[in-house]
Amino acid sequence: MASAAVLAVSLTACTADPVAQQYLDGDGKGYISADGAVEEIPIDQRGDAVQLSGVTEDGVEFDSADIAGDVTVVNFWYAGCAPCRVEAGDLEEVSQKYADDDVSFVGVNIYDQADTAKAFAKTYGVTYPSLIDVDSGDAKLAFARVTPINATPTTLVLDKEGRVAARIIGQLDGPSILSTLVRDALAEGA
Repeated sequence: MASAAVLAVSLTACTADPVAQQYLDGDGKGYISADGAVEEIPIDQRGDAVQLSGVTEDGVEFDSADIAGDVTVVNFWYAGCAPCRVEAGDLEEVSQKYADDDVSFVGVNIYDQADTAKAFAKTYGVTYPSLIDVDSGDAKLAFARVTPINATPTTLVLDKEGRVAARIIGQLDGPSILSTLVRDALAEGA
């Protein structure tokens, strides 16, 4: 009986997590992506405002206090993430669509150093800043209390008070859903 229990525990310990399984399969993907699920959070269920700060790929200090009152789109990404590359144009399109409104965009690069992030922005035409979060993890940690960032990419829409109003887990399925979420957040309290 004791040997059966040891065997059961041993087999349980051998269950691979998704990233380990990717390595074992040899696909080298290196990211965990979700299906682009969209979650809208009702106003009365939103957590506290998120205070976000850090240094961008251009070495500029960023603080969410500087964009207080804006609807803010925060995209967690890194250059080696294939879905991140695919959605970059959609994010930029929505960023440009709302450029004259009270909407700010900021990326959070979770793995790369500044030069890689700058090369990505140039290649994919991304004009909004990205925080370089690889060394500190501070930006990702700022959201840990209010929403998990378990998949890359993840895109959050913050309301005018800096609270998470919506999240898209995984690659955007085109610009229309994000555009609608931004428009809805802009309309709140209007």
